[in-house]
Amino acid sequence: MKLNQMMKQAKALQDKLKQQIDEIRVEATSGGGMVTVKMSGNKTVTEVRIDPEVVDKNDVEMLQDLIIAAVNEATRKVDEAAQREIGALAGNIPGLF
Repeated sequence: MKLNQMMKQAKALQDKLKQQIDEIRVEATSGGGMVTVKMSGNKTVTEVRIDPEVVDKNDVEMLQDLIIAAVNEATRKVDEAAQREIGALAGNIPGLF
């Protein structure tokens, strides 16, 4: 196979992987569902839901901790989903594994 052809195939696979990762959507919660974060595959937070019961002006730190926990969990889920996509795509490349 010629180098130019291999480069085109690599670019096509890279574009396909980027598209698949961009389509990933995850949801993570903390505090037993008191805070929910939705995130896209490129790690953009697309939605944050906070149960009004968790909002306490005397305990802002708890709310902050719950938001951090939910964002971190969503990030972990995106990473796992992206690794699955990479693994699936890599498994379809002859001679790679």
